[in-house]
Amino acid sequence: MSSSVTRAAGSEPAHSTGLTVTISGTQASASPGKGTRAQFWVRALLAVLAGVLLYLSFAPRSLWWLAPPALALLGGCLHGRRARAGFALGLLAGLGYLLPLLVWTGEEVGPVPWLALATLEAVFIGVTGLGIALVSRLPGWPFFAAAVWVAGEALRARAPFGGFPWGKLAFGQADGFFTPLVALGGTPLLSFAVALCGFGLYEALRVVRGHPLRSAAVLAALAVTAPVCAGLAARPLVSDAAEDGSVTAALIQGNVPRLGLDFNSQRRQVLDNHALRTERLAEDVKAGRVPKPDFVVWPENSSDLDPYAQPDAYAVIDKAVKAIGVPVAIGAVVAPETGPLRNTMILWDPVKGPTTTYDKRKIQPFGERIPMRSVVRLFSSDVDRVRRDFGPGKDPGVFDMAGSGVGMVTCFEAAFDDAVRSTVRAGAQVIAVPSNNATFGRSQMTYQQLAMDRIRAVEHSRTVLVPVTSGVSAVIRPDGSVVAQTKMFTPDALVATIPLRSGSTPATALGPLPEYALLLLAACGLGWAALRRTRARRVL
Repeated sequence: MSSSVTRAAGSEPAHSTGLTVTISGTQASASPGKGTRAQFWVRALLAVLAGVLLYLSFAPRSLWWLAPPALALLGGCLHGRRARAGFALGLLAGLGYLLPLLVWTGEEVGPVPWLALATLEAVFIGVTGLGIALVSRLPGWPFFAAAVWVAGEALRARAPFGGFPWGKLAFGQADGFFTPLVALGGTPLLSFAVALCGFGLYEALRVVRGHPLRSAAVLAALAVTAPVCAGLAARPLVSDAAEDGSVTAALIQGNVPRLGLDFNSQRRQVLDNHALRTERLAEDVKAGRVPKPDFVVWPENSSDLDPYAQPDAYAVIDKAVKAIGVPVAIGAVVAPETGPLRNTMILWDPVKGPTTTYDKRKIQPFGERIPMRSVVRLFSSDVDRVRRDFGPGKDPGVFDMAGSGVGMVTCFEAAFDDAVRSTVRAGAQVIAVPSNNATFGRSQMTYQQLAMDRIRAVEHSRTVLVPVTSGVSAVIRPDGSVVAQTKMFTPDALVATIPLRSGSTPATALGPLPEYALLLLAACGLGWAALRRTRARRVL
């Protein structure tokens, strides 16, 4: 059987066996066979390779420039594919990307949680691949495809169980020339720029090679150059000037008695480590070896003993704070008589004692709380290590520390746009990200989180202080540069003079509007693609 059908430009290839389809004057064979299967497996391998390259663009490597070629390769795999193939190829790319990126989640609990999380998140990238395949036949498709990628990231950041934004394209760009765009439109705009450059790169190579004078070639070239030029043009938004003067801040890294999930089995030792390191800092100040800080920040979980309920913990903290003689933010686990636990930062005054508190709002599922506990227990008994779930706080926390507004964004919260933005809007002149990475050993997790914190510094033009129980602790300037950091699993104290800033970047002022605009662009692209498919079927 042999026939030909003329269709509207950009419509899907026919599915019938042996059908030759003419699309915009170009014949394409749609007959299945060994060649077609071989081509799919080649694309499958290339999709996995694209995911691996994307993983390699993330910290601790400074290979941010690998992200656009990785997405160009993925775009080549997805271009012109059916929806089902787009999902399969996107899923494979997601596995190649997220399996190595998230391997630290199984550091102490074995491979099952790691494989489950990576696979679940890869499914979202599979859905994203499906959407990209659908819009890939539209004129100027790289713009729609990049918006679809942002839509996929937005979905991952919200579902399930409150979302898991880890692995956004934006978080791999801390050293890149696209980075200033995050101060303009937040992480969604930065991710969009990277994706657009990647998909545009593939389209430019594809179109320019065959039709260098067509308008499509101009659009392809624009897709590559626009994000690069926009990133360069946005550089004036990045500044670390002291708008409200400067202060001296200190971060305490007390270290933990052992690595892994059992790090807090010696809770008093963890607390003592941080108290003693603070007292040693006080001695160094008295001896003139370091300047006296205006305030001090301890890490998350630096006191897993509730100082409100346990007098000995209260006494240890109070003694250390009095020794340094300045306000100290203490990370503590607060255990009310009823209800969930609280992951709390406590502002501890050397005269008044504990005053203001901030309860962590974004509680980590399967870490600080266990959804569907009875089901999850079937796969891992480690869920029973979390005997009592943590509950979320409601309001952003900004501590008045020696006249400076220090906003608390506890560990996992730094991955969420709204958590950081609401803290800055609440008056934070400095952002503190107290963290506890001891359960993840010497994995890449702490470096991935540090890169994320650098992006947040540029996004909101704030100094970001990162005290971590076991490292890497760091001081990050508002331009994203790391001016001091510790080694892992080493007791230490960082003292640095930092700028105070109260101005708003466009990203802070606009809030979620850039993301909403990109979601609308993605919806328009998908709607247009659906309309074209409907019209093509009517022609047949």
